Amino acid sequence: MDLLPQLLVNGIVQGTLLAIPAIGFTAIFAVLRFPNFAVASHATIGAFAGYAANVWLGLPAAPALVAAFLVAGLIGVLSDEVALRPLRPHGALTTAIASIALTIVLENVVRLIFGNDLRGYDLPIVRDWRWLGVRIGPQQVQNLAMALAIMAAVFATLRYTRIGKAMRAVADNPALAELKGIDPVTIGRITVFAGMGLVGAGGMLLGLGTSIDPLTGFRFILPIFAAAVVGGLGSIPGAALGAMVVGIGEELSLLVLSPAYKSAVGFVAIVLVLAFRPRGILGERAY
Repeated sequence: MDLLPQLLVNGIVQGTLLAIPAIGFTAIFAVLRFPNFAVASHATIGAFAGYAANVWLGLPAAPALVAAFLVAGLIGVLSDEVALRPLRPHGALTTAIASIALTIVLENVVRLIFGNDLRGYDLPIVRDWRWLGVRIGPQQVQNLAMALAIMAAVFATLRYTRIGKAMRAVADNPALAELKGIDPVTIGRITVFAGMGLVGAGGMLLGLGTSIDPLTGFRFILPIFAAAVVGGLGSIPGAALGAMVVGIGEELSLLVLSPAYKSAVGFVAIVLVLAFRPRGILGERAY
């Protein structure tokens, strides 16, 4: 139990970082109404785009994070237009299966360009801070601050801007939104750009604390999906809440489980929530 404070801090940090790609995933689901599992490859793309900006161009972490967002968002729109949008009329299941195939293709493109070797970001080496027996690294604090800033920007955009209100309208009722002069196709493209951009930024944030390789996004797809389901598919605040539940749950599981079983927490969270609250903690389409 002496580890509990440290695990709680680690869980809060991990949950906050996990919330960024989970918000991107659930935003795409809310507007386009299908689970886009290509978020796995786009998290990898964002992580490597940030790596290229940081290591090859010498940019600090924050500007590299912007590069990760832009590259993942642009590739997200392009891949969606080519591979997924033509399949949407055939139903959510068909499109979701196609998104799995798409993520395999994109991950192999990353492997072709960067190879299979583990890569790390060029970050300054600094001592961890200690407070009341809890250790936290300055880079963790910076990552946490960047994630909170991104979340604040997302919530402000959805609540106060015309684009955000249009996205909410299309998510609630595409036909009615179109009658009001909102183009669902355009809003869908904007949502894919923003959603995949968030996934890419999240992939980089999650990779900053470790190393990255072409399977980086694949390893995070389960907790991302679990966070969205636990919070309520289609709910932006729910995705953030679900990410905190999954992040803290994974860390606290280390009190009783081997680290090898840490990923099982996502499965358990999904089963428990669907058993007692099938629509998730905050329900569907709650903003």
